[in-house]
Amino acid sequence: MITAVDTNIILDVLIPGEPFGESSKELLDRALSKGKLILSEVVVAELAARFPSRDELTSFLTDTRMNLVHSTEESLYLAGAKWVQYTKKNAKGRFSCSKCGHVFEPSCPACKSALTKRLHVLADFLIGAHALVQADCILSRDLGVYKAYFKNLKVVDAV
Repeated sequence: MITAVDTNIILDVLIPGEPFGESSKELLDRALSKGKLILSEVVVAELAARFPSRDELTSFLTDTRMNLVHSTEESLYLAGAKWVQYTKKNAKGRFSCSKCGHVFEPSCPACKSALTKRLHVLADFLIGAHALVQADCILSRDLGVYKAYFKNLKVVDAV
């Protein structure tokens, strides 16, 4: 089984005292016991901000057996296409729930989460498309964009 890993799961483990640290570590261990852990270029770039040197990042990835797998042309095109859908939908001034991905005005009937107008950047779509094309599932706590725009992507969360 190939499991893509989102940045937030890794940061949960790296940052001391994170509320989801233990559950994220368990998710990573469980996924690794079933197969390979892969990262997109975006996740590696986001992690780079947490390491003082490239060698330390490389050592961390080697120690944790997480591997960079480069995006394919298919996943890059898919990310762009889904991001365009998202930007068109959000250009209408509608809100989307950061927890479940439901698009609404002005309160979320699906999960009752507080209102926020979260603007996802292209990076979220690159990570989702990479996982959909290159993996069997993704470990993430950022469920909204994946549920709304990558419906065939199995998302395993650390909640």
